[in-house]
Amino acid sequence: MEQKNPQENQSAGFAKLRAGLYLRVSTRADKRDDDATQRKRQEVDNQRRQLRQFCDQQGWEIAEEYIDEESGAKSDRAGFLRMWQDARQRKFDVLLFWALDRFSREGVLETLNYLQRLTSYGINWRSHTEQYLDSTGIFREAVIAILAAVAKQERIRTGERTRAGLDRAREKGTRSGNPIGRPRVVFSHDRVMELRKEGHSWREIAVRLHASIAAVRRVHKEETARSGACRKGGTEISHV
Repeated sequence: MEQKNPQENQSAGFAKLRAGLYLRVSTRADKRDDDATQRKRQEVDNQRRQLRQFCDQQGWEIAEEYIDEESGAKSDRAGFLRMWQDARQRKFDVLLFWALDRFSREGVLETLNYLQRLTSYGINWRSHTEQYLDSTGIFREAVIAILAAVAKQERIRTGERTRAGLDRAREKGTRSGNPIGRPRVVFSHDRVMELRKEGHSWREIAVRLHASIAAVRRVHKEETARSGACRKGGTEISHV
């Protein structure tokens, strides 16, 4: 089914677009530094003021604001997770962020996957300071196609780097890129279930938890089978 651009509904005389604002500030400064804390507050205020002004100029209604004071390299930011929950429920039509590195610093592929995920939910997105990162305008389809192509190339490069690492390992007498007798990986059962519910692929979950695809699938299958039973002792962990 073809996804409709919410911007078209607004231009056709329908209700205003609902905008979600995502704001994030750097965490490099020491939290005990009062001056640094004040600077972070000012940065949040500056981002909020300009994003609100932009929404007003566009005629967008602000539905919600999501604010994080955590590293952009982390995917479990409180505001970030809340934004995804609301995106799945279509509580806003377009996500506006200050800049792409404010939205995520998890790497090229992961960041592009996030934008594609928003698109799959029927949510538009736009960077305030990078005008070319805009899925709300007339070049929407071209922008999405370009990002998809870039993401595909990044996946290919990742695969090539992995194969190159395996080749080097074989030359040294091992069959994989991991040392003999590697330590077992520990990961949360609950985290597997949460990420799967959020729509992540098995590969994405495995990468995030630093485990094998087979291991996370096995945990998901076991947890699903006994989901009706009472579990004792809190969150379970796996050693693989």
